[in-house]
Amino acid sequence: MATLRSLNVGTPKDVSWNDRTVHTGIWKTPVEGPRMVRRLNVDGDGQGDLNGHGGEQRAVLVYQLDSYAYWQEYFGRDDFTYGMFGENFTVDGLPDDEVCIGDRYRIGEAEFEVSQPRVTCYRVGMRLGEPELPSLLVRHHRPGFYLRVIKEGLVEAGDEIVRTRVGPQALSVAGIDALLYLPDRDEAMLRRSLDIPALSPGWQQSFRELVDQYSDAPAPASSGWPGFRPLKVTEVVHESDTILSVRLRLEDEGPAPAARAGQYLTLRVAAADPPAVRSYSLSSAPGAAEYRISVKREGLVSSYIHDQLAAGMTVEAAAPRGDFVLTDDTGPIVLVSAGVGVTPVLAMLHALADSKAAGPVWWIHVARDEAQQAFAAEASELLASLPEVREHVFYTANGRRPTAEQVAELGLPADATAYLCGPAGFMDELSETLAGLGIERNRIHTELFGTLPTIRPGLTDHRAVKPHPPEGEPGTGPLITFARSGLSVPWSSEHSSLLELADACGVPTRWSCRTGVCHTCMTPLISGEVSYRPQPLEPPIAGQVLPCCSQPTGDLVLDL
Repeated sequence: MATLRSLNVGTPKDVSWNDRTVHTGIWKTPVEGPRMVRRLNVDGDGQGDLNGHGGEQRAVLVYQLDSYAYWQEYFGRDDFTYGMFGENFTVDGLPDDEVCIGDRYRIGEAEFEVSQPRVTCYRVGMRLGEPELPSLLVRHHRPGFYLRVIKEGLVEAGDEIVRTRVGPQALSVAGIDALLYLPDRDEAMLRRSLDIPALSPGWQQSFRELVDQYSDAPAPASSGWPGFRPLKVTEVVHESDTILSVRLRLEDEGPAPAARAGQYLTLRVAAADPPAVRSYSLSSAPGAAEYRISVKREGLVSSYIHDQLAAGMTVEAAAPRGDFVLTDDTGPIVLVSAGVGVTPVLAMLHALADSKAAGPVWWIHVARDEAQQAFAAEASELLASLPEVREHVFYTANGRRPTAEQVAELGLPADATAYLCGPAGFMDELSETLAGLGIERNRIHTELFGTLPTIRPGLTDHRAVKPHPPEGEPGTGPLITFARSGLSVPWSSEHSSLLELADACGVPTRWSCRTGVCHTCMTPLISGEVSYRPQPLEPPIAGQVLPCCSQPTGDLVLDL
């Protein structure tokens, strides 16, 4: 018979970690006597990061005495105390490879249902002083699990744990955990996991996306090239008072490998020392023999392109990339842009015209005035070739801008797919407007060339600072370029990972486990190679890198 050996609670507190402050509830301590377990947690307990912990699906965390003994031997330690793994229930019994998702248990007066494995994050490693522990919990099939509260009631240490129902599909906690985080997945098991009603919605969504990968047609092989290669400038054209187009082709005069409508080129140009790296949307038709980028004058690199780049010169460029691309939707299309944000949606308009798209197309563009409206004639010509179009141009100098009321008057259909590019505030505002008109959020696509929103769970001191070289003596290693941040710094072995270097530079980052488990930090690798320490549980997809556990083997350019 399984037994509740210790009942542990703790409220969130601020903890110093790596010169930052983390708000976390992972510090749990045993309590004597009965405690009421309610729908969201145990009385006296709390979670610091409610995005990743807590809630109905993760009300109570369970960890086993057997795993305590396992890790004490693994790390050669004898200082573990109940609650040290952040669990509410320390139990004798209930191993992860036997307990199944959907199993129900009665403990004291309360009844519980197993909802999901623990989501490993860096804080469990921080609590034990073992940074690699999040990865080890998964690799060694000892994650622990969460309980959903079916019936509230009093529980206390010493209560027997009685299984009252067996979950459907008989998929264990350890098996489900491995199915999400480890390679060589079993497709049949993935599909079975979707038939477990008790599995938390977040895990169901993750498995549904994995199942969809088996259903989708294989992606075409990339026709690009690794790293940077020279492209010849064949023509420069002024499109408006502030926007210049540059046409580029391969130096061997062959046709340019096809790009998808909406993608961009990353250029490395000699506007500074070391050469600066910037990304610019392709404004040309996807099947054009040459690439065309269109650049607004607004800084050192763009001024170099405007003032010095000329036909016959060469620039280095990485192959076309980017996920802001025209999909295969056959319904209504809404293309929205502001200023130089017109460039990727213009490429989409070219693609729609080339394919003779039969569905209705809305073209909505915002410019300061007519003199600064680039590609007006080109866009009108393309729109005229389509059977059903609506064209709306707003000039802000005349006081006209697309307010929510004006957008509502355009008659956009709720089943449309929308593509937006422009300043971040513009895209945020228009996205909310379109969603308010009934367009599903997963059908509203936006492009952002600046730094991505950060994911830094638990950190309380989110400091919005301009990316900068790290403090102290500069490194002497390979040159690391953060392309979105416009920063290049030499690597130093003082940093254990590329993520740690990015953090030291104030580069906005996205992470959770910091040990190669969750892939939250996965970043496009524009050029260069890395090694991994520790090895990620599952390698990233081709062309991507996990900064949280990687180190450079030479010069690198990251899309950060």
